[in-house]
Amino acid sequence: METLAHSAPVPRDLNGTALNPWLIAVTVALTTFMEVLDISIANVSLRHIAGDLSAGQDESTWVLTSYLVSNAIVLPISGWLSSLMGRRRFYMICVALFTASSLLCGLAPNLGMLIVFRALQGFGGGGLQPSSQAILADTFPPAKRGMAFAVYGITTVMAPAIGPTIGGWITDTFSWRWIFLINVPVGILSIYLTSRLVFDPPHFAEQRRELKARGFRIDYIGFALLTLGFGCLQIVLDKGQQEDWFESQFIVVLTVLSVAALIVLPFWELRQRDPMVDVRLLLQRNFLVSNILIFMLGFILFASTVLLPLFVQTLLGYSATDAGMVLSPGGLTVLLFMPLIGMMVNRVDVRHMITFGILSNVIALFLMSRLDLQADYWSIATLRILQGIGLGFLFIPINTAAFAEMPMLKSSNASAIINLFRNLGGSFGISLVQTWLTQGSQRHQADLVAHVSLLSPQTTDVLGALTQTIASQGSTLGDAAPKAQATLYAFVQQQSSLLAFLDNFRLLAFLFVAFIPAVYVLKRPRRHS
Repeated sequence: METLAHSAPVPRDLNGTALNPWLIAVTVALTTFMEVLDISIANVSLRHIAGDLSAGQDESTWVLTSYLVSNAIVLPISGWLSSLMGRRRFYMICVALFTASSLLCGLAPNLGMLIVFRALQGFGGGGLQPSSQAILADTFPPAKRGMAFAVYGITTVMAPAIGPTIGGWITDTFSWRWIFLINVPVGILSIYLTSRLVFDPPHFAEQRRELKARGFRIDYIGFALLTLGFGCLQIVLDKGQQEDWFESQFIVVLTVLSVAALIVLPFWELRQRDPMVDVRLLLQRNFLVSNILIFMLGFILFASTVLLPLFVQTLLGYSATDAGMVLSPGGLTVLLFMPLIGMMVNRVDVRHMITFGILSNVIALFLMSRLDLQADYWSIATLRILQGIGLGFLFIPINTAAFAEMPMLKSSNASAIINLFRNLGGSFGISLVQTWLTQGSQRHQADLVAHVSLLSPQTTDVLGALTQTIASQGSTLGDAAPKAQATLYAFVQQQSSLLAFLDNFRLLAFLFVAFIPAVYVLKRPRRHS
């Protein structure tokens, strides 16, 4: 018989002693923060990694891809693995594997070994996020679950925002190897705290005994479909822009394999007694809509986190560290607002909170689409702060709605699925905005060049003025003329890039608005005391 979410027992150790649930929350949040941070922290160090290991820039991107692929494979089956091994044991194995592979990454002698160790790190990291969320969902009753998800939200929303800043500082101050080695003491501390504080709840232990008694069958075909589907999809999203998308046979083949596997996967899993991914959970209306919304949240969060630093670095001349500092106030805002939102979530209709979060992001993104080349630091950082407030009002209410009617025995499987959707949203967001940015720049450049003609009086006037200015600085008229043409072309490129960035911010705002109707498909939540 399934234990309902609202009957969460007091967490206890093996001797029956009651445990402080907040100590458990901090313990699992510590490791989750480390893992989420590691996804974004390595991005800014690729150039240093490539130079130190004598590799090309294109080759070094496999350091990111290998992690994301293995992470995408393990994440959706983490609920199944928890049922097989026990959640506590699986969580500790993931922490140990992540910690050991982080050490190996920091000591890697060449790029090939680093890619292998990053894949191992991804396997360990893939189980941490869903396991952490499932532990929190079972540790806290619904009346306090909003605050628990606030702790979890701080790690998963704040870490991507400050990751580039921390990664850049560590790399510039010490070495790229320390972005991995810093995980080792945190991982060791996490293993110790987990062994003392985290235990499987009685209903979970009883479920494992029942599974062992009736025989637990391994769904090999489901695992193969899942590995092929999500593994290929992650490579397509990560390498698509670099390989010119469907102009590449490599991308076409992987796309066909991924689509075929992911179409077959749910039909196969519905027929299994012990499925790798419990797709039946998506038949619950609240859970299905919550997954759609969390995909959207991941899409916007990661897409804007990529766009804003690129904007200030490419067009405003910011350094990598300064670009990271543009994101940091938004991350600190999340830190400040998450506890407040956690207290509100059981008092205010979560649907209204989600709508407020969406509108805050829409306003911030729309104002970003009106930035120009004279925008100062605080003008941009303030918009990121407004977006950070909105993200807080999205993450906690969406997760609360997802788990509101979820049986406790299904919390591990539910957490695996919702974390998968959020990560997929992030991967789609990063991949698509990079493509839109490149194509948009090319389109705007073609439009602007069509109006820049030597037969145009306006163009000749501008070139004449530029030539005179350059000549007055010491160049001959013969040298000044081509320099003036190069300056005009650079200006056209700059304006083309600016327009492409503004288009992307505006498109993200419109996409966000389109999801508002889905919010009110959610059932009206019950109040918990």
